[in-house]
Amino acid sequence: MSRQQTSGRIVLAGTPIGNLEDAPPRLRRALEEADIVAAEDTRRLHQLVSALGLTLSGKPVAYHEHNEASRAAELVDHAAEGADVVIVSDAGMPTISDPGFRVVEEAALRGVDVSVIPGPSAALVALAGSGLPTDRFTFEGFLPRKPGERRERLAELRDERRTMVFYEAPHRIDATLEALVEGFGAGRRAVLARELTKLYEEFRRGTLGDLLAGVQEVPPRGEIVLVVAGGEAPAAANPEELVAEVQQVVDSGLRLKEACALVAERSGVSKRELYEAVLAARKG
Repeated sequence: MSRQQTSGRIVLAGTPIGNLEDAPPRLRRALEEADIVAAEDTRRLHQLVSALGLTLSGKPVAYHEHNEASRAAELVDHAAEGADVVIVSDAGMPTISDPGFRVVEEAALRGVDVSVIPGPSAALVALAGSGLPTDRFTFEGFLPRKPGERRERLAELRDERRTMVFYEAPHRIDATLEALVEGFGAGRRAVLARELTKLYEEFRRGTLGDLLAGVQEVPPRGEIVLVVAGGEAPAAANPEELVAEVQQVVDSGLRLKEACALVAERSGVSKRELYEAVLAARKG
């Protein structure tokens, strides 16, 4: 961050999730030079600054889930007036299951500059070390606490084929794994990562059933990330088995080629093969 700039901006600053050596020079400079530092917990902010051997020159303000909506506009106002406003969470990247989104949304609407200082993210650290596919994944954050809402969310994700990343607290991990076993089956591959980047960092690998048995035997401590394998692709249907379905669509008013295209798209079979199967059935 440079003092030569005349206009203010919002800066999202990633902070270490455990190991202070992960604090980059840009974060250190941003904290020291900011006019305002909006922190999820100002006590944690002062602990971080002290541990890094830094001195705040700007004003620390509390910015958390309970005042996020009301304080977002205020912080953007300061940036619009020329202040450098740095936003930090307790650990990791702001906006990723932590406050910050509303400020960025407000800044974007008002044309106020937004910058990001990259930092550690527990979700990406866990995903990278999980050994599960990383080419396509979805971040799901914390599941709902109420059992009914949690079951509903997992029902929506049952057929998700991408690797899924969840956050969870240690006192709820047992119930969450039970819900995952119920929703996805005990045999689904998964990894429980905890205390990431810290001294007692641990990756527990196996199936959801294995992980559930493990936490019941040895309850984990520290913040937890669950990485769960996506579901397997359903086996493609045989085109001959879909001929009757195509005919039903034709009877509803679509032309044969349109009906074949519609049924092929939702069943995963080749449109050409399905069309040929329908023609063969009609000839037979």
